Amino acid sequence: MNTSPAVIALGTRIEATVAAAIRRALPGTEPIDPLVRRGERTDFQANAALALARSAGRPPRELAAAITAEITPDGPIETAEVSGPAFVNLTLADAELWRQTALRLDAGLGLPAPYAGTVTVVDYSAPNVAKRMHVGHLRSTVIGDTLVKLLESLGGTVIRQNHIGDWGTQFGMLIQYLDEHPGTAWHGTADIAVLDGLYRSAAAHFAADAAFADRARSRVVALQAGDEATLAVWRDLVAVSLAAFNKIYRRLDVSLSDVDLDGESVYNPHLDDVVAELTDAGIAVESQGALCVFDERFTGPEGNPIPLILRKSDGGYGYATTDMATLRHRVRELKATRMLYLTDARQALHFAQVFAAGRRAGWIDASHEVVHVPFGTVLGADGRPFKTRSGDTVALTGLLDAAVAGARAVVAAKNPDLDGAALDRIAASTGIGAVKYADLSTARTTDYRFDIERMVSLNGDTGVYLQYAHARLASILRKAGEGETIVDEKAPVNTSERALVLRLDEYAAVLAEAAALNEPHRIATYLFGLAKVFSSFFDRSPVLKAETAALRGNRLALVRLTRLTLHHGLSLLGIDAPERM
Repeated sequence: MNTSPAVIALGTRIEATVAAAIRRALPGTEPIDPLVRRGERTDFQANAALALARSAGRPPRELAAAITAEITPDGPIETAEVSGPAFVNLTLADAELWRQTALRLDAGLGLPAPYAGTVTVVDYSAPNVAKRMHVGHLRSTVIGDTLVKLLESLGGTVIRQNHIGDWGTQFGMLIQYLDEHPGTAWHGTADIAVLDGLYRSAAAHFAADAAFADRARSRVVALQAGDEATLAVWRDLVAVSLAAFNKIYRRLDVSLSDVDLDGESVYNPHLDDVVAELTDAGIAVESQGALCVFDERFTGPEGNPIPLILRKSDGGYGYATTDMATLRHRVRELKATRMLYLTDARQALHFAQVFAAGRRAGWIDASHEVVHVPFGTVLGADGRPFKTRSGDTVALTGLLDAAVAGARAVVAAKNPDLDGAALDRIAASTGIGAVKYADLSTARTTDYRFDIERMVSLNGDTGVYLQYAHARLASILRKAGEGETIVDEKAPVNTSERALVLRLDEYAAVLAEAAALNEPHRIATYLFGLAKVFSSFFDRSPVLKAETAALRGNRLALVRLTRLTLHHGLSLLGIDAPERM
């Protein structure tokens, strides 16, 4: 959680100044959006005059001049002048730019805490027990973890929930298969691939043998009834699976642990009560032997209502029932004010139905924000669905292995003198970082291609590029030593310095926007842009060989703030920010 004192961004201060000027030029005009944006030929540009001219009954340029006249050239603004049809161009004082740099350094970025007082549940990752995590779990895991870290950095309290699939018909099927094949060796192994293969065999047997399917269903009943022999096997399945999941979480450096487990099995004792509550309220009704929730807003192609099935005709409960119980628990017990569900876009209808039923039941109201956060899929380099040659879904471990191997080749080529241990360490950092960045730099709702060669490139919009940028910043600071950074507010600001200060000042607004829209790619886009702006600054403005000591101090302050910002942004994305590469 962010606890440093907040620093008001220059853009925010400019907006307030221009809004006040508009109120003076047009008394009684409320509310006012000053429409302040970064300008191409000036620091900021206010475009409100064009929007207000008609309602004010005045020519746009005349109104822009009136607004400009009300802007006092003091504080952050040095000059204000009318440009073009009715734009107000604003240039900031050099001293204010250096002052803002010093403030952010002293406050450790000084991010605001807009989510203070909120409790957000983030439901993400959610792999299935007895099955390997595959490429489909990557996006939920890394996007969810970034949103968790982002909300915490903005002052929010976040409860991680890993709603693993650890209950249901599939476990009766698998346990019965294991019982009938005693020669199968799997106990005590942490190799999830063994269980994954057994699961596939059990599923094939279930589909082909009706008698086995009946026995498997009976085993489900035994599991739900608490039969100890059945539960013992189930516990082993869960233990082996969790060991495999945690290994991947550690490798991805995500913050999920066993403390965050919220499996379907947790809610099994509460399903009867949930169904009874919804039935008593008249929300759940019987239909063809099943218990369903109908809502006129959810209909099929022919206009028929689409049911949310709480209890099947055979008396069994499905995942809709579990999701209803989960929703109720998160509101009543966890006291969540916000809930984010990270699953792929195909589950949009299901969650819309669950949330609608929760509102009808009175569990969630206007004080709650409940959001399904969908995402696109990972494609192969050829743009087709990512599958193995046999048509199976690609295992996540194999995908990560391939990325690390690709990174190793790139790092080895650039650093031929590295010893094996150092090469392995850097390759692991850059390879995993490359995978996460490729995912998180893509707009959440779009698909993207998993192209290892592009991901581990040192050039272009890649995680490796940003890691090298951070290492470069660290190298500059090592050469400079640990002396005090002096910011001389009287020093003039050149073009490259100005561009970097203004870019750094945008960081807090980018984080706030990414959190509001649940779009981590905005952070990645910002960081890549920051790295490019810094590169331009470094090429044009000598730091260690600056003309004067004061100028060297000012530019070192910019280097330190850039490194601090890049390090923080990479940490939100869960990517290592190396000191050396």
